Amino acid sequence: MGPGACPGVGPGVGPGTWPGASANRLGPVPSRPPSVDALARSLADLDLPHPLLVDAARAAIAAGDASLARINAEAMATALLRPVINATGVLLHTNLGRAPLAPQRPDPPLRYSNLELDLSTGRRGSRHRHAATLLARAAGAEAALVVNNGAAAVLLALTALAQGRDVVISRGELVEIGGGFRVPDVLAASGAHLVEVGTTNRTRVADYAAALTSDSAVILKVHQSNYRMVGFTAAASVAELAGLGPLVVADIGSGLLDATTPWLPGGPPAWLAAEPAARQTLADGAGLVTFSGDKLLGGPQAGIIAGRRDLVDRCAAHPLARALRPGGLVLAALQATALAYLRRDLDALPLWSMATTPLAALQHRARSLVGDLDRTDIVVAECASVPGGGSLPGMEIPSAGLRIVGDGTAALRACDPPIIARAHDGATICDLRAVDAADDPILAKALASLAPRSSRVG
Repeated sequence: MGPGACPGVGPGVGPGTWPGASANRLGPVPSRPPSVDALARSLADLDLPHPLLVDAARAAIAAGDASLARINAEAMATALLRPVINATGVLLHTNLGRAPLAPQRPDPPLRYSNLELDLSTGRRGSRHRHAATLLARAAGAEAALVVNNGAAAVLLALTALAQGRDVVISRGELVEIGGGFRVPDVLAASGAHLVEVGTTNRTRVADYAAALTSDSAVILKVHQSNYRMVGFTAAASVAELAGLGPLVVADIGSGLLDATTPWLPGGPPAWLAAEPAARQTLADGAGLVTFSGDKLLGGPQAGIIAGRRDLVDRCAAHPLARALRPGGLVLAALQATALAYLRRDLDALPLWSMATTPLAALQHRARSLVGDLDRTDIVVAECASVPGGGSLPGMEIPSAGLRIVGDGTAALRACDPPIIARAHDGATICDLRAVDAADDPILAKALASLAPRSSRVG
């Protein structure tokens, strides 16, 4: 199928029959089943490795229905990693890989790389020198270290710096992140001792100070990035905690590098106002910050530890660092992301380009698509995009898209490439904020293939 094409449903072979089976008044009379190899070769158009086609054919023959072979093989193909078009309006969609990456990254493609080779000396180098050094520069840190995700960054920092000692944290910051992982569990795995202070909604500097002892290694400040607490609340700032003595480690979560967003021509958008940033958190006195690479940083899945060089070096020297380190492909993509920040190249930061696209531009694209489709069951829709990925809870970004009568989400997922939309009030909504403008023709072709429905919803 070409881009935007959506498959139809063919008649197939009836259950319990084989190609070439004869029939009588009592029903089909099975002939000999086809050979596994012949049935597998009949599926060659699906562009799967022959061993997988053999598995699909063997399962179909075991079930007594040759038509299942194609169904099995298509299910295998659908389960593989593949590009999709994100029309959900969720910019950092966890199920879709979170942050969109720039195309052809890295460019040129890496066959071999100087991952752990110092080209100036010809001797063994460190994989921590490339992306990590650039990220440290962009965040205003002395040094940085890259691990495989945000939880790993917290785990390594606490294990290296507080194992067997106390970590003081507000009760209101003992959060649970996606997948059921909880901050207390990460603390327990690090071997540090959890010391809770304050209450769920109010924790003052005095609460931290009262809990400090000679065994207090770290004050941990965790950003409540995946929920929002409002009302009668109070929290101590990093600057206030830094004056108490022990090392402050701040998990800022989402990976905003700099609150001033120098990579955005218009400066920071209003919806970023309350989001902590690495550069400012370090300037306020945190010894280390930890954050994710695939949220507001806009890179691949990774975790970053940044801050004082001596602390980062202790983390890098810990045996756990090797178990948590990322591979060369992740580091190459993260390096490209860091270079884009330092160059202030918005086009190479798709997340930020999409997040800051003016509403008027999205409305224009939506009107153009509706005009080209010329169908009464597809109209321009006002939308509200969200950052997603456990970042900026409750925050909405005005957007525009298309509203299609009826639930067409399953049909759009079956297109090539799959288009992921959302169903709402008897209609399908395609939000354009996270759809690259270059993909509009593909989206239009897919929508044109949907069967027309009555324009009345209900």
